[in-house]
Amino acid sequence: MPPQHPIRSTARRLAPWIALPALALLAGCNAVVLAPSGDVAAQQRDLLVISTILMLFIIIPVIALVVIFAWKYRQSNKDAKYEPDWDHSTYLEVAIWGAPLLIIICLGAVTWAGTHLLDPYRPLDRIAAGRPAEKTVKPLQVNVVALDWKWLFIYPEYGIATVNELAAPVDRPIQFTITSSSVMNSFYVPALAGQIYAMPGMQTTLYGVINKAGEYEGFSANYSGSGFSGMRFKFHGQSQAGFDQWVSQVKSSGFALDRDGYRRLEAPSENVPAMRFAQVDSGLFSAIVNMCVEPGKMCMHEMEAIDAKGGLDMESAHSMLALTYDKTERRGAVFGPTPTYVATLCSPTDPEPAKAQTRLASLGSPADLARSAPMMGAGLPRPDMSPAAFSPAAPSAPRAAS
Repeated sequence: MPPQHPIRSTARRLAPWIALPALALLAGCNAVVLAPSGDVAAQQRDLLVISTILMLFIIIPVIALVVIFAWKYRQSNKDAKYEPDWDHSTYLEVAIWGAPLLIIICLGAVTWAGTHLLDPYRPLDRIAAGRPAEKTVKPLQVNVVALDWKWLFIYPEYGIATVNELAAPVDRPIQFTITSSSVMNSFYVPALAGQIYAMPGMQTTLYGVINKAGEYEGFSANYSGSGFSGMRFKFHGQSQAGFDQWVSQVKSSGFALDRDGYRRLEAPSENVPAMRFAQVDSGLFSAIVNMCVEPGKMCMHEMEAIDAKGGLDMESAHSMLALTYDKTERRGAVFGPTPTYVATLCSPTDPEPAKAQTRLASLGSPADLARSAPMMGAGLPRPDMSPAAFSPAAPSAPRAAS
């Protein structure tokens, strides 16, 4: 066997010691999930750690026994006890089935209790360990809109809005109301709380609290297109005085966000810097959720009110066309930028599709229908949105056939 080169031999001996400085560099990693600054995220961390430890009670012995058995019963070990007729051991059966069963019971109890206590829709009972939430303290309301590819934050209590910048006072509960303008996204601030989805036409809720002042990172945890990697924002945990000062700075920006401005803002853009708006349309978030930011577009809650009263007949065809989401601004998705329209509407009450087509044509061309104001084609009134309209005594319109 030829002798080894002295340099190569020395390198092999020193390799483990050379790797130690590289391992030391890992200490600079920020394991924010395991060291969060918010109580909700800390409780989720504890649930994760406890679940992992419980599972290790099974995993470690199994891995150890695999190694022990492979070594003890290797082919070269002639001293290993050979029992070809052995087929049962009560003690082994109890250990093999009893231990995992106990672990599953403990794991199920911990996760069931933890997940219900950490329900994102559940208001906070505490702001930190041993510090219950005061009933007199109102949670900070923040409306969140996932855009392509940026985040819009609206503070209805203060009448301001920001893009890719979020702030909240320390030790004050926060209630996020979350939706999306186009595709599904996921709102996630690891230091604050777990992720929750943002979906168009719907709204989700997340409660959280930050316990330490600092600057934290938030991002989308659900792939949503080419600009997804840049869909990040800064979350500032501040003292109450610092938060009040931040609100004053936003109000001094001088910019206002109305519906036309929002329509320009929601156009796809990537790596957008932080933006501030001193004023915001008070009904903007509701219009975003109900998909009726565009002028002349029927809102979902209006259509729901019509459906609650039994629906309408074919005379409301153009109103349904106006409800169609993103009908004239497809933004390159599915059918491309070309506007799309409903060509024919028919129902079992129409003996022939041609008759339905004639009735629809009498309302105007597809382009006219798309530009029409809601509920004007057949002189239909807007739905009554007063509480009395939904009382049991209110008469219901006959339900249209479908």
